[in-house]
Amino acid sequence: MPFQAYFYLVITTMLWGGNTMVGKMAVGHVSPMMLNVSRWTIAFCLIMAISVPQLKKDWPLIRANWLGLLAFGAIGYTAFNAFLYSALQYTSAVNGAIEQGGIPVLIFIINFLIFRIPVTIVQIVGFIISFIGVALTVSNGDLATLLNLHLNFGDGLLLLAVLAYSLYSVALRWKPQIHWKSMMAGAALGAMLAAIPLIGWEASRNALILPDATGLGIIIYAALFPSLISQILYIKGVEIIGANRAGLFINLVPVFGTLLSIVVLGEHLELFHILALAMVLGGIAIAERGKPTKDR
Repeated sequence: MPFQAYFYLVITTMLWGGNTMVGKMAVGHVSPMMLNVSRWTIAFCLIMAISVPQLKKDWPLIRANWLGLLAFGAIGYTAFNAFLYSALQYTSAVNGAIEQGGIPVLIFIINFLIFRIPVTIVQIVGFIISFIGVALTVSNGDLATLLNLHLNFGDGLLLLAVLAYSLYSVALRWKPQIHWKSMMAGAALGAMLAAIPLIGWEASRNALILPDATGLGIIIYAALFPSLISQILYIKGVEIIGANRAGLFINLVPVFGTLLSIVVLGEHLELFHILALAMVLGGIAIAERGKPTKDR
């Protein structure tokens, strides 16, 4: 069973890495909040199209837990992306990648403080190795450049994004016992509804950009893969191995984002890319070997 979770989580982070890549391509083609609301509207329509029979079966539990389902989408999907997209208007992509590496740590801390879920020394060592791999990726192989990073308002927004996704990950332990189709339909509806007011906010700042042909392609990719398929796989991964262990895989996102940029955008593959991937995967493997006997 854990290997199934590993597969789900690696595919999840690869798709999220692709989202990072298309996010770079979106500048000038579609504005952040327009991208956010469009991707979740499409994702909601798609999941509804295949979920009506299952929704009827799960309706008693959905009705009893509707507020929580909407909150999953509003916090984990829309709030995270809204804070992230806004933060990158003020801070660097390097800062963004590094600070997202705080998600696994915050998941550990929240789980320990609330549920007293233990963390072993071996897990901490694995996380450190994995995080160094992230830092190696975003610094283009020169860790010394990270000493010159400066914090600003955007970094504060990034910390809110990290908090939002960490809370979502931990809260998945309370998701109702419903089919993944019903779970995603409820969460996608929450994400879509929460994203709608942000369009008005973006328009009020004269920052709204309607999608052109490239923007439409980016929206379709984001709706199908990072918004729908990856979130389903992440939920399944957390179900199997818990939020602590699943959260550590998030460190693969900037690595996959870089590697996909090499493959798709023609950027150069360097030795440090290979070393970084090895460190992130190695750190995850070490943390898995050192997991507590009860880690949920």
